[in-house]
Amino acid sequence: MSASELYIGLMSGTSLDGIDGVLADFSGSHCVVTHHASAPFAPELRAELMALNTSGTDELHRAALAGNALSRAYAQIVQTLLKRSGQPASSIRAIGAHGQTVRHRPQEFDGTGYTLQLGNPALLAERTGITVVADFRSRDVAAGGQGAPLVPAFHQGVFGRAGETVLVLNIGGISNLSVLGADGSVLGFDCGPGNALMDYWCQRHTGQAFDAGGAWAASGKVLPELLASLLDEPFLHKPPPKSTGRDLFNPAWLAHHLQPFEKANPVDVQATLTEYTASACSISANSYKNNGEIMAVCGGGALNAHLMARLQAACPGVQVTATDTLGLPALQVEAAAFAWLARQALHGRPGNLASVTGAAGARVLGAVYPA
Repeated sequence: MSASELYIGLMSGTSLDGIDGVLADFSGSHCVVTHHASAPFAPELRAELMALNTSGTDELHRAALAGNALSRAYAQIVQTLLKRSGQPASSIRAIGAHGQTVRHRPQEFDGTGYTLQLGNPALLAERTGITVVADFRSRDVAAGGQGAPLVPAFHQGVFGRAGETVLVLNIGGISNLSVLGADGSVLGFDCGPGNALMDYWCQRHTGQAFDAGGAWAASGKVLPELLASLLDEPFLHKPPPKSTGRDLFNPAWLAHHLQPFEKANPVDVQATLTEYTASACSISANSYKNNGEIMAVCGGGALNAHLMARLQAACPGVQVTATDTLGLPALQVEAAAFAWLARQALHGRPGNLASVTGAAGARVLGAVYPA
């Protein structure tokens, strides 16, 4: 394999469930993931990253140390990938490291806004001896864009089909949809909550980090009045380009909607939150579907059988399946996208799509930290 075409992609998403890393080979006509590694966050790091999503004391100090800890965890994933693949660090052209989003407020406050991903790319470069590309979103925001989602261009290259519209739905902490048009056009935007609210409620009431397979939600019943209240959220009905995060869909937002339902059975709330995620995604998907389409789902949500069933019910006429059936496993897609974005940066090619983010134009994304 050509050393210059081997890249590592690292992703730790809004769901805060841990880190996914891939070793991707771009020497052929398509991205080929040769190795995958993942690891959960240490409980104390996960708790700190979650806390840093909201204002608190001594934030700058805590954020800097959390970024260091995250980069050390990233470095461990890189070492695992190198060991499994038998590749030396010198054979990897670059690492694409997304970092951990703790604030996402594009176009707010001063008209430009900001997006903030914690991490210490310089430390990651020192720990691995590999060039690191990071901070992918801020240039798009500076150009008037949302800074998200950035994956639709990668989705087009991997999942696009000539003459057929393909929907790619990523369900991480937040859900986002890519619309790969039969004519080659690409749209993409955040739909609303993915796993974030379901995971929070599950951990609060069961002690489990997530509702495995959606079994707990499947044992409850949907509360129609609560679902209607959640569906009133203006973001769901806002036209794209649009993006969101825990700045909006967080425990405080949920607590506000739950006030009239204080006596509700927790399992019924979980069922309703799962239905809400499916509904938020289907509102978007049904706006762009055509007969005979496929909706390929990636991210942790693809492993939630109950959620997948509710998505299928909410999107009649569309085949809902995991991206595995199209050649790339659901838990590898986003990490592979950031390997691709790192490659784009080093080749001086744009990583964003103005049709997706609303930026003033195509931009090369990412800051480079040489080995």
